[in-house]
Amino acid sequence: MDTNCIKLFVLAAETLNISAAGEQLGLTPSVASAWLAKLEMQVGADLFHRTTRKVTLSLAGMEFLPYAKEILAQQEAALATLGQGNLNISGTLRFAASSTFAQRFIMPILPEFLDRYPDINLELMFSDGQVKLIEGGFDLALRNLAVEDSSLICRRLAKDTRILCASPDYLARNGTPRNPEELIRHQLLVFLNTKPRKLITPNCSDHFSFPPEKSKPRILCDDGASMRIAAKAGVGICMSSLWNIHTELEAGSLIRVLPDYQISDNSAIWLVYPKSNVLTAKVRVLIDFLVEKIGNSPEWETINKK
Repeated sequence: MDTNCIKLFVLAAETLNISAAGEQLGLTPSVASAWLAKLEMQVGADLFHRTTRKVTLSLAGMEFLPYAKEILAQQEAALATLGQGNLNISGTLRFAASSTFAQRFIMPILPEFLDRYPDINLELMFSDGQVKLIEGGFDLALRNLAVEDSSLICRRLAKDTRILCASPDYLARNGTPRNPEELIRHQLLVFLNTKPRKLITPNCSDHFSFPPEKSKPRILCDDGASMRIAAKAGVGICMSSLWNIHTELEAGSLIRVLPDYQISDNSAIWLVYPKSNVLTAKVRVLIDFLVEKIGNSPEWETINKK
């Protein structure tokens, strides 16, 4: 296949405008259409649905798109290995991350990244729900859950220590639990669609979890920032990552609950990308940047050592 035709297809798939995609490659609309027709003949399928009003990807086009991107990435990597190709790191990078983590740690450092790499554009998807990396066409994602998908390659960015916490006002009104059995009598804030986490301590062989069995959470929520705000406002006890609440712990607006118990779930903050993808230069520099700025010495872990 002609990689120029594949490049045109990827541009057209991203813009859903064949003429505009062709213009980026210096092609007239008629030549762009001819190139795509040639590619469709080679793959044996219509890659687009075309009407007089709009262009949309066909099912075959959706299935072919990640492979087309990989072909272009492999070409870029091969030329870079030989010292050829575009030495400037450029292109659009699709990155997904937890919205709560992104607000606190990624967005404040983006200006420096963009200054370093002025030819990289970012397409960001921030959600505390877990996005589908391959199906969504993402180049890289940050996850703070255990990664069990064998189709993904993972690089650990940092620890993700989690604790139970509540506001001083809530504990003054409702009392401080002395052991996990007392949690069931408290108002609990629980992250939506997560499994109970084990609570362990060296001094006790009993098995406890958060939320406790048969407990009924007062609030279920799918946003970590909202959980932090609600706990700080005195709604109840929640489990949260240190990176989400470390400034509140230092200020005293949140207090650790059951400090002798640890949450055992082997979670960490991971940078992940599809195993099928070549690690392109634009993805590599973002990984290196995040490791440099966040992973080398996470600021939230210092409170855990005090």
